[in-house]
Amino acid sequence: MSAAPHFDFDLAIIGSGGGAFAAAIRASNLGKSVLMVERSTIGGTCVNTGCVPSKALLAAAEARHVALDAGSRFPGIAAGAGPVDMPALIGGKRDLVEGMRSDKYVDLIEDYGWDLRHGTAAFSGTPEEPVLDITSADGARESVIAGHYLVATGSTPWAPPVSGLSDTGYLTSTTAMELEEVPDSLLVVGGGYVALEQAQLFARLGSKVTMLVRSRLASAEEPEVSLALMSVFTDEGIRVIRRAILSSVSRDESTGDVTVVAEVAGSREDFRAARLLMATGRRPVTEGLKLDTVGVKTGDRGEVLVQKTLASTNPRIWAAGDVTGHREFVYVASAHGALAVDNAFSGARREVDYRYLPRVAFTSPAVAAVGLTDREANGAGISCECRVLPLEYVPRALVNRDTRGFIKLVAENGTGKILGLTAVGKEAGDLAAAGVYILEAGMTVDQVANLWSPYLTMAEGIRIAAQSYTTDVSRLSCCAT
Repeated sequence: MSAAPHFDFDLAIIGSGGGAFAAAIRASNLGKSVLMVERSTIGGTCVNTGCVPSKALLAAAEARHVALDAGSRFPGIAAGAGPVDMPALIGGKRDLVEGMRSDKYVDLIEDYGWDLRHGTAAFSGTPEEPVLDITSADGARESVIAGHYLVATGSTPWAPPVSGLSDTGYLTSTTAMELEEVPDSLLVVGGGYVALEQAQLFARLGSKVTMLVRSRLASAEEPEVSLALMSVFTDEGIRVIRRAILSSVSRDESTGDVTVVAEVAGSREDFRAARLLMATGRRPVTEGLKLDTVGVKTGDRGEVLVQKTLASTNPRIWAAGDVTGHREFVYVASAHGALAVDNAFSGARREVDYRYLPRVAFTSPAVAAVGLTDREANGAGISCECRVLPLEYVPRALVNRDTRGFIKLVAENGTGKILGLTAVGKEAGDLAAAGVYILEAGMTVDQVANLWSPYLTMAEGIRIAAQSYTTDVSRLSCCAT
């Protein structure tokens, strides 16, 4: 009888972001020995260069915007705002990031007691006997054999190949949040969530912003989202150029300005600004891991190809988070990490279920959605009926004196079952969270229309949107709906 194989660790994790930490915590709670390998800063994208710093700066920019806009929104209120002290703003952001990194990441490693190695990881060995080689900054090498491995290396900003782009020193969503001064003018290429947030952030800090968008803003969402954001951005002085495809980029050595040549609706146009921000997506980080050595297949963008259980093509190697090429949200990465551990050590064979995954862009007003869009429902062969409720019918929006936006419901014809919810407005993310519960419960518009809802909340708008299927909401009393 052969002896059981000896492993240095039950689980070896490459990366230290949300997915990696969720996996390490779940495995530690199961009594498993865990090794985490990180080549850079502990915490991954979210806390260091993504969610936390970007939302902190967006909140600051909104505070400035509210101060400048208060007089026009609220009679009797006078306010103002001076130029932005960008070094102080960035310094405050760094302090916040360092505090959260320490409290929510670094300190947890000691609390749970797993091992940490700072260094670069790569696989060696064979598909049957994978080995993880770790090289530290001083060149020291260590080889580790684990029962299971988790690749949780995240993603990095990506820009398409455009003539001259690599020589211009363009900004990404990461480097833009380290600027020590507000650019006088800024070109933002892209129309997705990151592009939307960054464009509004810098416009509210004082930049003259122009967006170059291939199709429309938030093109994966309902068309009403694009229309609402176009109106908001126009009011805030953000110029949006649609149907723009970059041809070349150059920098003026004497002024430092960037010139972008783009095809716009079939015609050539030149755009000039102090800085250029490329917000054209992200790509998984797998280069240098030598995944092919151990039989792990990757896709065209470098993503680890995984089953719904998050197992790769090697049954001992799993992947979680952005590196899988799945939706790039930190809560997806965290769910991935815990699910992969459960499947690896208990044989649970749980699968990822994205049916009711909420998605949020933290613009102001925010954009949020859950479930199917109108187009997706029709594409799936579902006969649906939609209602779009302008926020002028939501009492909370009226008292906020901010009726920019809407709530849209997609419901199945005949049954009235709610299939999707999209919102543009203040606290739209909270509306999407409520939508998750509504969709998970399989509720109908009639059920939602007759549920309790606290008055003067944005969430009340969901109930009013449901009532709009059978009622002329313009004839409802604001306090007796």
